[in-house]
Amino acid sequence: MTVADNLRVLLAQEECHTMPCCFDALSAKLIQQEGYPLTFMSGFATSAARIGAPDLGLMSYSEVLDQARNITDAIDIPLIGDGDTGYGNAMNVRRTVAGFAKAGCASVMIEDQLAPKRCGHTPGKAVVSREEAFDRIRAAVDERTALREQGLDILILARTDARHDHGLGEAIERAARFAELGADILFVEAPKTVEEMRQVCDALPGPKMANIVEGGETPDLTNAELRDIGYSIAAYPLSLMAAAMQAMVTTLRAMREDQRPGQMDFVELRRRIGFNDYYEMSETYASARR
Repeated sequence: MTVADNLRVLLAQEECHTMPCCFDALSAKLIQQEGYPLTFMSGFATSAARIGAPDLGLMSYSEVLDQARNITDAIDIPLIGDGDTGYGNAMNVRRTVAGFAKAGCASVMIEDQLAPKRCGHTPGKAVVSREEAFDRIRAAVDERTALREQGLDILILARTDARHDHGLGEAIERAARFAELGADILFVEAPKTVEEMRQVCDALPGPKMANIVEGGETPDLTNAELRDIGYSIAAYPLSLMAAAMQAMVTTLRAMREDQRPGQMDFVELRRRIGFNDYYEMSETYASARR
């Protein structure tokens, strides 16, 4: 089975999968080690980790793709890659989808924001026309079909940010058309109430993803509540990044006072990174035992 097939199996289950989002190979590896069945490469967190800059369209396609390759090399669980707006017109979208498939992603997200895109819970975002939005998803689906003829497989996660400027009705209509065009997963960003979340799930077919940003616009519900509403995936794009940044800031401030706050011990650190696995595998080669 491909990683895309593994993702299809998860989406077919009648539950809402909690999906902590990664930002590099190590964070993805920890997510897998803790038993989560899938992860998402958060654009917000990846931009912060890779270039130390906000998620405002500053990372290039090649930088994003390189990060995705590093992550898929480190894990076996399905990774959903953030393809942003597709980095240009419909033909760029096709290239983006192909790149993420070849990088080993199970799915790629394509959205209808105006480039340069912005984090979905920050000010200043706008969406392209319906026609351009539909062309992006049509192109993504066309490329998915072409890739299957080459023996590659990837799912299309179609996202709309139309709720921000045009209201929930427009967002739902766009997402419904995305589904008609062949998108595999639908994502209406930033519904503001539980009732809006219910409207999204009641109106749209197939698997839906909720995006839970602590302190963001969408209600932070329990997994059971999200499942009952109708979501198949609950993405948490900033939880690990925020926790990591807080731990680093706390440690840096403590070190200034010659203190060492509680942290993972060296034995556990090495195990998590993979030193033990490396040594065990290397012992199968005679030259390593000399």
